[in-house]
Order: sequence, then C-alpha cells, then structure tokens
Amino acid sequence: MSQSDDTSRIELEIKQQIAFVTLNRPDKRNALDYRMFKQLAKVQRQISKDHSIRVVIVNGEGEDFCSGLDVKSVIGNKMTGLKLLWKWLPGNANLAQKASVGWRKLKVPVIAAIHGRCWGGGMQIALGADYRIAESASSLSIMESKWGLIPDMGGTLALRDCMSKDQAMKLAMTAEELTAEQALELNLISEIANNPKQMAMILAEQLKQRSPDAISAIKKLYHKRWQDFDRYMLAGETAAQWKILMGKNQSIAVKRQLGKNIPYKH
Repeated sequence: MSQSDDTSRIELEIKQQIAFVTLNRPDKRNALDYRMFKQLAKVQRQISKDHSIRVVIVNGEGEDFCSGLDVKSVIGNKMTGLKLLWKWLPGNANLAQKASVGWRKLKVPVIAAIHGRCWGGGMQIALGADYRIAESASSLSIMESKWGLIPDMGGTLALRDCMSKDQAMKLAMTAEELTAEQALELNLISEIANNPKQMAMILAEQLKQRSPDAISAIKKLYHKRWQDFDRYMLAGETAAQWKILMGKNQSIAVKRQLGKNIPYKH
C-alpha cells in the first residue's frame, strides 16, 4: 500500500505491517520546510489510526537523512515561524515538536535509519525514534545554535534519557558535527550498520514476533517512567503487566512459546 503524490514531501508506504516513512525532498537534502512539518504530523496521525501497523521505519530519500531546517523558508517568513511554534498550552507539543515527539507517542516501535547528514531538525526527528541506526559514513549534529537558535523540536526528551546533561549541553551549544562512531560512544545513536534500512527491517521483523500488547506496554512504560521515582516505575510495571495478563494476546503469547504457530491479533 502506498500513500504519496507528486508534491508529497513525506511518503508513507505500508508493507507487511511495517510503515515506511520517507523524507522526500532530496533536491534540498530533505531540509524541513513548513509543508514537511504538516505532512509529518499527518502521517503520524495516519499511523496511529492503523492498527495493522506493528513497526515504523523512518528514512530519507537521496544523499542525506535530513540536513536540518530550511532556514530561508522558515525563519525568513515570520508567519511560518508562528505557525510552527504556536500551541494552546505550554506543555503540549507544537507543530515543530510533533516532528520528534509524535514518534514517541505512537504505540508501536519507531526506528530511524540514518545515512548521510542528520543535522539540526533531522537529528530532532531521529531522536524521536525508539532506535537510531546509522551508517558509518553519516554525520550527526544538534546544529541549531549555529543559526543562533536553540533545539526546540522536542528531541531534548530523548537526550535526557540517553546521555549525561553535560554532554547534551556541549552538543547543543557547540553544534559539533559527529561521526557515527562518536555518536555511538555518546549514546546519541543505537548502533552502526553498513545498510541502516536493511538493519532496521531485520529489527522490525524481530519486533513483529512479539506480542503487540507487550511491545506497546514496554514502550509506554519506559518513555513515561524512565526518569521517574522508583515507586512510580514499580507501580507502572505492575499495572502494565496486569493489563497484559487480562488482554486478548496473553494466551496467544503463551501458546506461541509452547511451539504453536498462532498469529497475533492487534
């Protein structure tokens, strides 16, 4: 199934329960303009409503995953900037932040397959994913400070989980460009692969073999409670486990472990 058109900046293709989301502005190195932000939010909503989807893979068309913000088209137009930053409540995600936070809110795992440049807004999108797989030749950077800006697309939520505060501040303040090896050492990415998309598909197939209820509960628990007090994590574990034990896929998971080939129902 393919959902795209000639003017689409974001392509969505669903094959065998995997949603492939492709940043599709290769002539601009997938630099983010207002239309891309709008289409990303739309695709995230489509995925959230499609219960057949088990895993999402985000990748970029052309030479780069995403070279960052299209500064001229976004910052050069004050109205566009206002549309991206506007929100009703301070704690909600605005349109710019949904490009990253939207992946964290999905119930299914999201894998970013990174190649080439992954800078600024591109890095923020990748940080929204649950796993980040990069090719060895890729270049990664939290680049907003180069333009006199701060990282404001919600990727800081992931930075808080995966690296120390001083290292995160250093990357955000200096806009340093990192190799994949350096990024891996800092936990900015999950692993390095010769073919990130292929490796993402292998991981996706592994995840598809597990109970969708368990996968969803693990993602929700870890994102919600990872930095929380111990008692909240313990309470969250127990609540999630009770829900799974009473759910429709519990008996299926047990029977599969006993060697019976029974498909999961989402």
